[in-house]
Amino acid sequence: MPELRHDPIQKRWVIISVERGKRPRDFQLPPEVEKSGESCPFCEGHEDRTPPEIFAIRKKGSSPNGPGWEVRVIPNKFPALMIEGDLERKGMGVYDRMRGIGAHEVVIETPSHNLSMADMSVEHIVKVLDTYRLRWLDLKNDERFKYILIFKNHGAAAGASLSHSHSQIIATPITPKIVAIELESAKEHFMHKNRCLFCDILDYEMEKYERIIVSNNNFVAYAPYASRFPFEINIMPKRHNHNFAELTQEELLDFAEILKDILLRIKIGLRNPPFNFVLHTVPNVKAKPRRSFYWDTIEWDFHWHLEIIPRLTKIAGFEWGTGFYINPTPPEDAAKFLRDLSFYSKDVIVE
Repeated sequence: MPELRHDPIQKRWVIISVERGKRPRDFQLPPEVEKSGESCPFCEGHEDRTPPEIFAIRKKGSSPNGPGWEVRVIPNKFPALMIEGDLERKGMGVYDRMRGIGAHEVVIETPSHNLSMADMSVEHIVKVLDTYRLRWLDLKNDERFKYILIFKNHGAAAGASLSHSHSQIIATPITPKIVAIELESAKEHFMHKNRCLFCDILDYEMEKYERIIVSNNNFVAYAPYASRFPFEINIMPKRHNHNFAELTQEELLDFAEILKDILLRIKIGLRNPPFNFVLHTVPNVKAKPRRSFYWDTIEWDFHWHLEIIPRLTKIAGFEWGTGFYINPTPPEDAAKFLRDLSFYSKDVIVE
């Protein structure tokens, strides 16, 4: 059983997960990934090589845990957290610990082994995003889960142990420190100015435009002013919205369109680098114990967004020792380079 341990010096939680240590590819540098679909458990026709599916978007007439699916969700075979049991949080001297309770799911985005998200049609990406939304809505009903993180690792250097396009969802019994800092900054800004911090940033970036990459009716993609990494990108809805799960169908389509656009720009302009993306949305306000004072303005002060980080540089000793990041590419230059690429049409498929 995994457990969470609290570091009282850095004020952060660490997951100690024995199950993850059983993965055969762990501790290989770099991890090897399969090149052929013949050995891939995520490929269509190999459903018996994975745990039973939790959810799937399927073609009419197909049966669960068999071929005929378009997007499929399964429990992670080597979960970071386990879904069964109670938290049992307790102190151990100066330390705090709790059982590693949570959920860990894999979203297999396509039955095709060599199709990356950048190459999918906008309509198919809508199905992937809608799967994220539906799984988030289901997981939030569990009052043990304080936060539900949706993320993607693309490429071995970004942490993907299988090359077949997939993303992951992890529900945790605590709000991650990085998200908590965002929430606190947003609340503080709102209390002082009665405005959303993210909306203020978006208004300024749209006015200056030097860090904007692309926009459509409902979304903007831009390079953050203090980008930690080369070609770091944020995608944010223009309409103030604290909760990703509240997207309208029109917004879902525009989100899929701008996400495909950005991933194609990264793939073509940067020669298909490894990357991560993470979706930061509202914590689970159903979780207990509920700190009502903490959430009283969250509907107005927080603004969900997607962060995309191409893995073009490595974090070294200075970054680990200080928490500072050294970015050799000014975000204004990165935005201009990606903005000036002229390859994109709505459903272009790039081999």
